[in-house]
Amino acid sequence: SIKAIESSSKEDDTMWLTYWVVYGVFCIAESFSDLFLYWFPFYYAGKCLFLVWCMAPVPWNGSQVLYHNVIRPCFLKHHEAVDNVISDISTKA
Repeated sequence: SIKAIESSSKEDDTMWLTYWVVYGVFCIAESFSDLFLYWFPFYYAGKCLFLVWCMAPVPWNGSQVLYHNVIRPCFLKHHEAVDNVISDISTKA
């Protein structure tokens, strides 16, 4: 990620920022479901394969697929409500 930030190309920055957004959403979802998921056989192997797929240096990697098909539509649908809540919290603080 540091090499992407320090490079002159914007393309690699977008790739790694997309990965970190997907990884963050995955970590939040996993924190709620980890209690049940660790009972499944090969959960940790599947998790590792999933994260490798998200980092793969190909155009169809997991980060791009999940971001454009799941996270971005959800964000665009709810971003105004989130902005309003954050604005209300900041004014109260």
